[in-house]
Amino acid sequence: MELSHKSEYAILALLALAASYPTGESLQIRQIAEIQNIPVRYLEQLLAVLRRGGLIKSIRGAKGGYILSRDPRTTTLWDAFNCIEGLEGVFPDYKASSKTVDSSIILEVWQEVQGAAVLVLQKYTLQDLCDRRQFFQQTLTMYHI
Repeated sequence: MELSHKSEYAILALLALAASYPTGESLQIRQIAEIQNIPVRYLEQLLAVLRRGGLIKSIRGAKGGYILSRDPRTTTLWDAFNCIEGLEGVFPDYKASSKTVDSSIILEVWQEVQGAAVLVLQKYTLQDLCDRRQFFQQTLTMYHI
């Protein structure tokens, strides 16, 4: 399992939206791109996928943009990965090339790894990442005083 640029950028975009969630403020594509240093054209595509996946909403009008469709405390990293990559993209279906005992054992261990990864991704929410970011920023500020 590998963190793709697509998934990383999607989570970064979701984090920008999570930061503005308490105020209810929508963010425009250019704002998100600037905050998270994501190419605008790529971000447009990712936001469309996230919107179709129900993780974000688009707001029309002069003050339009994007907002999270639900509280960041209820949106998990698993939701984001599954939306962006799809289940097959996150965990490709590896089949043992030969039906030997060794191949079967390796496949069983790999399935256990996948199960553990899903549990970790389901454990962390966007709010957890926002809290970690805030703690990290405070720690850096205190270190530089």
